Amino acid sequence: MALQQRLVEGPADGTDDVDKDVIEHGGERLLAIGRYHRSVGDRSVWLDRRLIAYGHQGGAWECPSSTLFAIDRAVAAGATGIELDVHATADGELVVCHDATVDRTTAATGNIASFTLAELRELDFSYWFIPGADVTPGRPEADYPYRGRAPGDPRFGIASLRQVLEEFPGVVLNLDIKQTAPLVAPYEETLARLLAEFGRTDDVIVASFLDPATDAFRTFAPGVPTSAGTSATAEFWRAVQHGDAIPDIPAVAYQVPERMGDLVVVDEAFVEAAHRSGKAVHVWTVNDPTAMERLVGIGVDGIISDLPTTLVKVLGDHHAAWDGRLD
Repeated sequence: MALQQRLVEGPADGTDDVDKDVIEHGGERLLAIGRYHRSVGDRSVWLDRRLIAYGHQGGAWECPSSTLFAIDRAVAAGATGIELDVHATADGELVVCHDATVDRTTAATGNIASFTLAELRELDFSYWFIPGADVTPGRPEADYPYRGRAPGDPRFGIASLRQVLEEFPGVVLNLDIKQTAPLVAPYEETLARLLAEFGRTDDVIVASFLDPATDAFRTFAPGVPTSAGTSATAEFWRAVQHGDAIPDIPAVAYQVPERMGDLVVVDEAFVEAAHRSGKAVHVWTVNDPTAMERLVGIGVDGIISDLPTTLVKVLGDHHAAWDGRLD
């Protein structure tokens, strides 16, 4: 459970991280096979959506993380996908925020799960934002360009997932379940019901570092695509490294970091093996243009970046961008 906590909350600096040992050694449990399933070799629509430009948290180095303002700016810049982390409030509403707490992005403290939606809407989620980083505390107040706009302007406060679905109906979403039981009351079924209400199926991927979360979600929404969890991804990586048979899993994509320290996770062999098994490869969180270019060159299907404007330019320069059309 300590490892799961690390995977859900990430390190103290707010970056995303996966334990290197998990990638190298995998999990001990068997891979669960849900009802949503494409056999090895089937052509997935996610392989034809190449290359998706994802705004990580809506583009967290360009605008305040996970806000409606950030998402709107990323889409306007040409992003064809938005990556967001989903949490449940004390009154069972789903909201998008990278962290499980409000500590890093607002002037308040506390777990999101302990606030009602109304209480969260009173907070300023742009409080510590300065372009160039997720948050930059400790600077003079005049340096914070959007501080104080929330709660008066809801675009700079917390966004509910319902608001995102209402305002961005034609944008691919990657939704990360950040916590599940027993750390919090599980909300996989709530997420499934909300996506069903809006008819979101093949234009959304539900993800989680926690395999039990995506396994549980599939039981409620077998028709909604999911990405491989940490253990499933580790098993795949090990199979590629050792030349073993590729495990077939009920997921449409592997969503992984480019590397973990000196360990290269995504290379040509990884991408080719994923494609042979009918899975797309989406890589996070890539902010260096040279790294973006390398990933374009080895054929990944999506790049997730805090700098969507930079990413869109790189893809445009290489004529590698998906046009965002869902038909």
